[in-house]
Amino acid sequence: MADGSGGAAVVHDVPYYAQWESAGLVREIVTGAVSAADDPRWGESGAATPEEYEYWSWRLCGVACLRMALDHWWGVAPAAVGLAGECQAAGAYVRDGERLRGLIHTPFAAYARDRWGLAAQARELMSEEIAAEVAGGRLVMVSVHPAIRNPDGPEPGRRGGHLVLAVGTTGTALVIHNPSGFAGESQAFAHVPWRRFERFYAGRGIVLGPPEG
Repeated sequence: MADGSGGAAVVHDVPYYAQWESAGLVREIVTGAVSAADDPRWGESGAATPEEYEYWSWRLCGVACLRMALDHWWGVAPAAVGLAGECQAAGAYVRDGERLRGLIHTPFAAYARDRWGLAAQARELMSEEIAAEVAGGRLVMVSVHPAIRNPDGPEPGRRGGHLVLAVGTTGTALVIHNPSGFAGESQAFAHVPWRRFERFYAGRGIVLGPPEG
């Protein structure tokens, strides 16, 4: 998508949540300067211990996106680790010892529908389709490489592995909330030029719509 959606700019007023409780510490945690277990707000996650919080926090990008959507449409943002446990019970995370496979899109979409009443669909999406869904009032969790926090940086060796929430579209950029973005740089309402987006995007995502019925 070299030249954007071709339509007017649409940006939804969606609250932002990082996948770590202290959004201002994301850079330090990601770079290893601070351990996630030392996040002073770890208890707000719903974890029983700092160690449980540290384990989950690195895997909560999709949960953070869900919290943003729930706050946007329902006005609630349940504790992250509690939501992760529900997702695991629904088959959206599969744990094998210390290894965790997920977030698995199709069971997650079913969970979002059944538990929260959202219109949710996991599918492959062209960039033009992401723009159209967002312009139509929906939010899209898109699978991208975490290096998307710096769109002008080196091209990553692969695509996918991280989830961000598309909250807006302009003629030149996709507007995202990035759960592992850096404070003041690439967290809320970060603009990723369409011409750069394809370098990070795995071609699939989860479309979330307002509560049905």
